[in-house]
Amino acid sequence: MLRFILWRLLQAIPVLLAVISITFFLVRFAPGGPFDADKAVVPEVRAALEAQYRLDQPLHRQYLAYMGDLLRGDLGPSFKYPGRSVNELIATGFPVTAELGLYAMGIALLIGGAAGLVAAQRPNTMQDYLPMSAAMLGICMPAFLLGPLLVLVFGIWLEWLPVSGWGQLPGDKILPSLTLGAAYAAYIARLARGGMLEVMSQDYIRTARAKGLPEYKVVLGHGLRTGFVPVVAFLGPAFAGILSGSFVIETVFQIHGLGRFYVQAAFNRDYTLILGCTVFLATLILTFNLLSDILAAWMNPRLRAGLNTGRN
Repeated sequence: MLRFILWRLLQAIPVLLAVISITFFLVRFAPGGPFDADKAVVPEVRAALEAQYRLDQPLHRQYLAYMGDLLRGDLGPSFKYPGRSVNELIATGFPVTAELGLYAMGIALLIGGAAGLVAAQRPNTMQDYLPMSAAMLGICMPAFLLGPLLVLVFGIWLEWLPVSGWGQLPGDKILPSLTLGAAYAAYIARLARGGMLEVMSQDYIRTARAKGLPEYKVVLGHGLRTGFVPVVAFLGPAFAGILSGSFVIETVFQIHGLGRFYVQAAFNRDYTLILGCTVFLATLILTFNLLSDILAAWMNPRLRAGLNTGRN
């Protein structure tokens, strides 16, 4: 297991380096610049600003200087938020995005896991068709469509829930979390159903039933741990998708999280903020993928044995 973890960490380093390098040069080659505005900037002022942010240096020197700062944990100053560093902006916005992501993941696991578990108990019946049809609908409906629909129904027509904000009014976290978690609940439902159907046909499940164990003990005590391994393996990519998908949700529901900073940085050509958010999110995504693989191996004895012997 330790060899597996070290190997994955070594694989993550070139991936992260490639992400940083590609993003650095893409934002530099994109049309426009951080100091372009409707009103022309005085040449002397522009020159002073470019010198302050090292934009007057050759591109390769800018790249090496940025990588040197990055190794020290310094993501640089923001171009559009004077006096504030990228580290400070990320520290301000990420807690909101993380909270939104955790709520969305909780909703996805609760709804998706329950739907998949229920559907797997009676395959090819209405008990199976109804939740799986709802899951397919959740997969097909994008968040930027589902969000306004939920706002229209629960916020405007029924007036049950607030339609914007985060933590300012009672219940204003429900619609954003539900919108973000709905699609992943659908994926989890399908994975849970498939995993449980495969496990419930195994010999040890038939043995447990033959011993006279109640069905709920067979399902929850013997089948659930192995049947939900595909769900656990999906959690890393799912949480990565939730973090990136929160950009749309934060825009729709006017939530001031990391996603809003990222979107505004793209419009403002804020090079350092774009790069800082990219580096931070890429690191989180690689970390979550590693953690989900480790957890899946821990839940599956055969996979864990394969890792320990070096076969995987």
